[in-house]
Amino acid sequence: MPIIYSKTKKDFIGDVSSGILMNDFVVRETGNRMFGGSQMDAIRNSMNYMERVIRDSSIPDNAGVAIEYKIPSSSRRIDFIITGKNEDQNPVAVLVELKQWKEAEITEMDGVVRTFTGRAYREVEHPSYQVWSYASFIQDFNENVEEKSITLKPCAYLHNYIKDNVIENDFYKFYTDKAPVFYETDEQKLKDFIKNFVKYGDDRETLYLIENGRIRPSKALADCLASMLKDNKKEFMLIDDQKLVYEKALELARKSTELNKNVFIVDGGPGTGKSVVAINLLSELTSKGDNVRYVTKNATPRKVFEARLAGVFSPTRIRNFFSSSDNFYNVKKNSFNTLIVDEAHRLNKQGGFYGNVGENQIKEIINSSKFSIFFIDEDQRVTTKDIGRKEYIKTIAEDLNVNIHEGTLPSQFRCSGSNGYLEWLDGVLQIQEETAVDSVAELGYEFRVFDAPDLLHKEIVNKNKIDKRSRIVAGYCWKWVSKRDKSLVDINIGEYSARWNLSEHGGLFAIHKDSVTEVGCIHTCQGIDFGYVGVIIGPDLLVRNGKVITDGTKRASTDRSLWGITQDVRNNKPEALLTADMIIKNTYRTLMTRGMRGCYIYCTDPETQDYFRSMLISKIKNKGYSDIPTGTSISIDK
Repeated sequence: MPIIYSKTKKDFIGDVSSGILMNDFVVRETGNRMFGGSQMDAIRNSMNYMERVIRDSSIPDNAGVAIEYKIPSSSRRIDFIITGKNEDQNPVAVLVELKQWKEAEITEMDGVVRTFTGRAYREVEHPSYQVWSYASFIQDFNENVEEKSITLKPCAYLHNYIKDNVIENDFYKFYTDKAPVFYETDEQKLKDFIKNFVKYGDDRETLYLIENGRIRPSKALADCLASMLKDNKKEFMLIDDQKLVYEKALELARKSTELNKNVFIVDGGPGTGKSVVAINLLSELTSKGDNVRYVTKNATPRKVFEARLAGVFSPTRIRNFFSSSDNFYNVKKNSFNTLIVDEAHRLNKQGGFYGNVGENQIKEIINSSKFSIFFIDEDQRVTTKDIGRKEYIKTIAEDLNVNIHEGTLPSQFRCSGSNGYLEWLDGVLQIQEETAVDSVAELGYEFRVFDAPDLLHKEIVNKNKIDKRSRIVAGYCWKWVSKRDKSLVDINIGEYSARWNLSEHGGLFAIHKDSVTEVGCIHTCQGIDFGYVGVIIGPDLLVRNGKVITDGTKRASTDRSLWGITQDVRNNKPEALLTADMIIKNTYRTLMTRGMRGCYIYCTDPETQDYFRSMLISKIKNKGYSDIPTGTSISIDK
């Protein structure tokens, strides 16, 4: 049910005055359990304010009113809509985002403020950004809105808020110009805003058109995405097996229906082009008018692609093509033609801030689409919550009676195209017991061990001056204390000190021009390519007498990768230790395969540092590295 409440202005005023409105609300929502008691109180309070606003006699009695319009194919809702016709007798809808806030703080993040909500201070979307993004989504994906030329006018009403220099600060001007803000004393201004657009009533006709519009990308948006991909042709060109997987996916997308659903599981290691295929599929299927999304659990790949692809349209409108895996728990069955799931190994059972929303993300994605494609690399599972495994996806698909197809992307295009480097690294980290690669020196990939972290960071900064795509990362062994206080330093190693990536850079750490001075972690670089990557290996991975050992207790308390097993790790429980070992090794394997042309490392532990130097010229030997010959100082920074 996209709209919880839909009546005329006259009926709405009567329902608020008599108290019928909230009774109707409770009846409609009881089964969905969408709102708690405090949320219902907030809605009741806001509706009293809106009733006073639209009671104005100049607003037609037969104008349409909708409350809590659920945007199709998403979990997002628009608080209040009033519809009618403008002075030219064309359909118009005013969208109102309602907030109970009394105060807010400016952040350094685009379109984000900080306020007290949900019993805590949180960073949340600016209300103007929020409602404008909703309007953009409807404009770009609702067929009736495009074809019937429905005008959408977004705004925000903070009816408990005294105007200050926060919400309308110049930093947010782009969004407040798109969607004006009205405050506690602005009741008349909001009335005038609505009256400026809603001149005549429409007996809810516009609401009907919006509610029943077919969801598909507008031609303008589809053409824009195709054009942007063309402009980045070199970066997104399909090669070898990528082309085969791409064509197979298109074939399955064409054949898939509600009665003939398909799942395509594509296995590929680091740098095999999973994301390249995914973005090409997004563009091609969109150009055909399909309702399709690119989905990841990790926000970093989404934000980087949004930024890279943004051109004529703003990043916010491009963002509507990209979705978190958290967003499908209450989506109508088969709402999408295709869902393209990148980094599927990172899917969780449940989503949301507390990890308690929904039932199972894999099941929800398959249910939500006629065709779903999962790009997966099981060796990149890096937290205890990661459930993405091929066999598990197949089991769920079988339970849902969905056809299963499998494909692979075997060719390595990262790490100078060297599959040998991955084999060598698996041997060095002892993920694989034995490999056929004796030395990294002959692989054409630059691997260097630095004696100090400041030398490592300096070299990465130098490389970044050339390619603008080199970054330094580290194992998550230091608390992120600078997140709240930028005067503090997170990482201290001897004379070297650095901060983790700034929160305002967030998922754009990989491409923000200033982030080379920061240190990223697994959560800000997974699924991303760098030119050169510098990796600080912390005390959670050590080598003793030739054996690689891991210590989960050395992970920072601000890291949630070992969430749920931390105490068992401290108590040396075997199962927890095995899980932690897998996660830590997978983490460093992932970090050390981000570089297209080279990987530079520094180890905080001297014996581990010596081990990696030795491994530059010989594969691991079970009897220990002490008798392995040393040499090839070419790859070692002295």
